[in-house]
Amino acid sequence: MLRDGRYAAWFRTPRGQGTGLVDLTEGRISGSDSFFTYGGSYRVDEERFSAVLTVNRHADGPPSVFGPDEVEVNLLGVCNGLVATCSGTAREVPDVKFEATLIYSQEDAPAADARRAVVKLNADKLPKGLDSRSRQRHPFTPGSVRSEPDRQ
Repeated sequence: MLRDGRYAAWFRTPRGQGTGLVDLTEGRISGSDSFFTYGGSYRVDEERFSAVLTVNRHADGPPSVFGPDEVEVNLLGVCNGLVATCSGTAREVPDVKFEATLIYSQEDAPAADARRAVVKLNADKLPKGLDSRSRQRHPFTPGSVRSEPDRQ
């Protein structure tokens, strides 16, 4: 079953490959990479799904894996647990086969942990002066630097 959430996407065509992030929520697709945005819809039937995805360029960069910068892609796929795979073609370039793998991304919300709690520093509780465990050190004491004799 394809679940709602964020997915890391890896995709390829014979013209190239790329990665991006895709959000699936209640039948809607949204996502992007550094150069393109994705949007569309999907339908799920048990472990199989179909999707219509629109791809649009939003920033200058390398060529699209399809060739054209704006395409509509029809996809069919299967999902087994946290990984989904699909393939299809773009209406604008039907001879270019598209394949994608989606990997479900679980949110990393750190749990509250007392061992990681922020401790406020109270400088009044720090030792005042030196004790028997430390000694005062002077890196440059008078007479410790020897100069070379003058060469004439």
